[in-house]
Amino acid sequence: MHVLVQALADLTADAEGRERRPVPRLPSDMHLPDQLQVIGLDLLEADLTEAQAAEAEAVIRTARAALF
Repeated sequence: MHVLVQALADLTADAEGRERRPVPRLPSDMHLPDQLQVIGLDLLEADLTEAQAAEAEAVIRTARAALF
């Protein structure tokens, strides 16, 4: 799940023209859903190119397949 959060954070940073930064690993993985929610909302507000949107979709599908 952390890989998914990081990949989406990177895509958001790219779309917003910002520098990529590592998403911190919190002491408990129980916080990953919160991190995913925050970055997901940021991603929805970003102006993604078609290629970036396709990459986000692919990353999400890969994570979904691994988790479920």
